[in-house]
Formats: sequence, C-alpha cells, structure tokens
Amino acid sequence: MKYSKLMKERIRRVRVLFAELGYEVLDGDAHEDTYSAGFESGEGFQGGIFIDRDSKFLELAFTFSFSPTLSEFVRERVDEMLRICYEYGCYVNIQATQEEISYTVFSKIYYAGLNYFSLKETIRDFREAIEAHQDILEINQFGKGTSSGDS
Repeated sequence: MKYSKLMKERIRRVRVLFAELGYEVLDGDAHEDTYSAGFESGEGFQGGIFIDRDSKFLELAFTFSFSPTLSEFVRERVDEMLRICYEYGCYVNIQATQEEISYTVFSKIYYAGLNYFSLKETIRDFREAIEAHQDILEINQFGKGTSSGDS
C-alpha cells in the first residue's frame, strides 16, 4: 500500500499521540486514501479511529449493537441518546437491519489543532459521552472513573 506523505504523517502522528495518552492502536485497515483502526486503553475501553486523506478531521467512533427484538427499548431512549451527543459535541449514525440495530457515536478533531492536550480532552469527552449512553442503555461494560483524562 503506497500512502501519500500526508497520510503517512497523519497515521504516524495519531499513533504517537494515542500511545502518549496510554492507548494502544490496534492493527488497522489500510487503503490508498483511508486508514481505520481500533484503539484500546489499559482499562479495556475500546473505540475506533478513521483517517481520510480528503478530510480535515480525525474521527473517533464507538458502536452499540442491539438485537432487533430490542428496537422498542432503543426507540424509547433515542431522544436522550441524541441529547447526550449534543451535550458532548458528538454525532451519530443509526442503522437498522433484520440482523441488528447499530448506533455509532462519533467525535472528531481538526488535524490542525491535534496535539496531546486537545486529543486528551476530546477522548475524555468522547468517553464520558459513551459512559452516559451506557448508563441510559443500562450497560456496564467498563469501570467508572476511567475517563478522567489521566490515561
């Protein structure tokens, strides 16, 4: 896979900053103009990153998946889920198929402002948004207090 200098630098920069913040960037999926990978903290929090050569943003993603039998449960909470996204500056994508309902929360940060402190704050807010979603969805997936930004 031949990446442009811009893509190589973005990937390198993102991997270095995530490592400095205590996250491991997992093996990614590389295409000519895009790169996606997972990341994981020592406490077990996992998310995804997406880098697109034509975008000015690094995107973070976290997906909740539900059985279609839980559609009413999810529907009853959608307004609150959207309010949480608004509060934390996130946006969402909701997809429903016969096999599952997926609800993905995204956050993004400009590459121009991407540094240790800005990424630390963005990840902290992103994790708090995910924890708030887990609370209203009655999911206890990882320990409380892990999003303090100290990672």
